[in-house]
Amino acid sequence: MPHRDCGSYSRGGAGNANAYKQWIRGFAGGLGNKRAVVILEPDALAGMTCLKAGDQQERVDLIHDAVRVMKAKGAAVYIDAGNARWVPAAEMAARHTRAGIAEADGFSLNISNFLGNTINIAYGSDVSRRVGGKHFIVDTIRNGRNVSTAGTWCNPPGQLVGTAPTTNTGSSLVDAFLWIKTPGESDGTCGGCPPAGNWWADYALV
Repeated sequence: MPHRDCGSYSRGGAGNANAYKQWIRGFAGGLGNKRAVVILEPDALAGMTCLKAGDQQERVDLIHDAVRVMKAKGAAVYIDAGNARWVPAAEMAARHTRAGIAEADGFSLNISNFLGNTINIAYGSDVSRRVGGKHFIVDTIRNGRNVSTAGTWCNPPGQLVGTAPTTNTGSSLVDAFLWIKTPGESDGTCGGCPPAGNWWADYALV
């Protein structure tokens, strides 16, 4: 995604819209005829506030295009919605509407975050009712403490693995709890930590 992470710890991405579209089509081609679930662009919609209006429009258009490309390959597509303490539900629903949620299977929550299932289900249900009842999935790999406040997002200590992957979620709106973020990957260089995405054994085993 162009302008990824607005130059912060996970900065990078495609150089322009055409390069991104080419990458998306290459990715979709790699799916072949396999069954696949695609979690589309974690943090891209939640984190686009830093962009100028034109770049925001480009971003939602690119996500909408990606939804269409992935759906044409038969994939289940969930557009990411950040976490429950980032963007108000009404605004997140509006961003998803612009980005083509009507053509996707649903949205994803809590990728790489630590908020517990209770707050995610409440927030996701609020977003869902604003986007036609779309279902959602929750990343539970690091939310075993079931916290309801955002706290420190960058490598906070003392976290626990959450609910194991399952489609038995207890909520008709939650299609699955999944482990998406790899435990032990650094969130960024905050406090002298390794770069974002790097494996960090000391953090994984604390």
